[in-house]
Amino acid sequence: MNVNLGRLMVFFGLALAVVGLVLMFGPKIPWLGRLPGDIVIRRENFSFYFPLTTCIIISLVLTLIARFFRG
Repeated sequence: MNVNLGRLMVFFGLALAVVGLVLMFGPKIPWLGRLPGDIVIRRENFSFYFPLTTCIIISLVLTLIARFFRG
């Protein structure tokens, strides 16, 4: 049980570090959030943005990291 708890803590620590890095360097990465497939709807008094492709890429990366730690 201690081994599983240790792996879980390492995973959450790395995930938190990755989120922190994205928040720090995200605005400096010009393509992040502006990929083909990201949905942008602009109207006169309304703007809607959903980064679909960006979400899929982030999900794939997090899945690979989780599988690496799962062993």
